Amino acid sequence: MAACPEPDAAMLRSLLLLIALLTAAACSTPAAPAPQAVDPAPPPPTPSAVVIDQSCRSDADCTVKDVGNCCGYYPACVNVNSPTDPKGVQASCQARGMMSVCGFKEISGCSCVQGKCASNPPEAGTLRQPLQGDRQR
Repeated sequence: MAACPEPDAAMLRSLLLLIALLTAAACSTPAAPAPQAVDPAPPPPTPSAVVIDQSCRSDADCTVKDVGNCCGYYPACVNVNSPTDPKGVQASCQARGMMSVCGFKEISGCSCVQGKCASNPPEAGTLRQPLQGDRQR
């Protein structure tokens, strides 16, 4: 019976390299998709009967409306004719026991960007006017 030849150092290195490459390939994940350049208004966090319309042809087609989230008020740039249902969104959140991060960015205005309503970037040095309840007595 013939004996198996002893593996040499080059063959062992090649085998170890092959094992390392196969292990790395098995553990790799696909790259995350690049974020979109348009700042679309976020959809309500839960399924709703109301579909928010963000389509536009010009800046005049866009406006700021309350689309709602699980905390309550949530402004977004949407089509002027788009229906919204902030109370329905909040009721759906409560029924599902869902929560949301409270707060939102101020929207100074909306523009039509690549066929979708998007918020304008804030102007430098602008301050928010205090709400009635914010005034000190």
